[in-house]
Amino acid sequence: MNYNERLSGNEAIAFAMKQIDPDVMAAFPITPSTEIPQYFAQYVANGEVNTEFVPVESEHSSLSACIGAEAAGARAVTATSSAGLALMYEMMYVAASSRLPITLACVNRALSGPININNDHSDSMGIRDAGWIQLYAENNQEAYDNFLQAMPIGEDPSVRLPVMVCQDGFITSHALENIVLLDTDSVKAFVGEYHPEHYLLKAENPLAVGAYDLGCHYMEHKVQQAEAMKAAKARILEVAARFEALTGRKYGLFEAYRMEDAEVALVLIGSSAGTAKVAVDQLREQGVKAGLVKIRVFRPFPAQELAQALQHVKALAIMDKAESFSANGGPLFSEVRGALYDLEPRPRTVGYVYGLGGRDITPAHFHTVFARLQAIAAGGELGPVYTHLGQRG
Repeated sequence: MNYNERLSGNEAIAFAMKQIDPDVMAAFPITPSTEIPQYFAQYVANGEVNTEFVPVESEHSSLSACIGAEAAGARAVTATSSAGLALMYEMMYVAASSRLPITLACVNRALSGPININNDHSDSMGIRDAGWIQLYAENNQEAYDNFLQAMPIGEDPSVRLPVMVCQDGFITSHALENIVLLDTDSVKAFVGEYHPEHYLLKAENPLAVGAYDLGCHYMEHKVQQAEAMKAAKARILEVAARFEALTGRKYGLFEAYRMEDAEVALVLIGSSAGTAKVAVDQLREQGVKAGLVKIRVFRPFPAQELAQALQHVKALAIMDKAESFSANGGPLFSEVRGALYDLEPRPRTVGYVYGLGGRDITPAHFHTVFARLQAIAAGGELGPVYTHLGQRG
């Protein structure tokens, strides 16, 4: 049974955790994700969950505790942001290479320096190649829904990888929205129990976790991880189909918005999609064939599916909320351009880095981007490969 509630994105994630009732939560507070363990600690104190809550001295320790719990056969969760995720860096690789399906709520926030506590995607994009599945939410409803889908994805025997559920700091994490919640019994039935095949406390089959890997085995294990990430794409769609049957809410690897006949389009991630949709609708009213693609799943990257969705577009802007300092655009720009390489003809593509450190983005900014795309589609000069949107001066 569904029911309506007004929750912030952080509270929505904490409530999803409460409904799932994981075995272990280890956490160290950092803005803007602090509310997630704060809300959840209240559930623990009130006896509303059976979770072992482990307060630790750092984010490195919180993920270490989750790794130990998952290796022992327990279901473990945590939450972090920004510098906290960066402090977990070493253990992020350990979790993925040990094939431990931990679920981490990442509330995206800029990384220092200079010091900044507002939103961009530099934290999760900085760890994009650690071997974690990455799901991104546009709004509070998607943050809740993505978290419910994370465990059935990551824990599946064909995958066995950790999952990072990302939402934009303050923009969704602290803003209240009306969302639709599932009843707890439906959540438990959908998520299911965690049944690892191998774990430390399985006395009849003792094993080591995190052992030293010589060169004769290391590459084989990395290939297994890579194959699991490929398998995750199909599993994500399977879980999404089950979720749609339960809730009526449809999810895929990305959302194609007004893309059926689009000639100019954007590709972006996160809450900015809501603002961009307003610009798309305004341009459609003016007769402009505008559209956008909102990436939901960044790892595994939906390259072939994106190429199919964008093959008829004449001009495309790829929008990054993270600067890669490659002098050639942000991480999303690089991946999307690579996905389009074999198309003939290819969309003419430009990249934008925007929203860094919480810099505001409005429909007017997107209108500026679309105006450039229209000129390019009409045969105009491509101009710089990538530029920054919204900076002063």
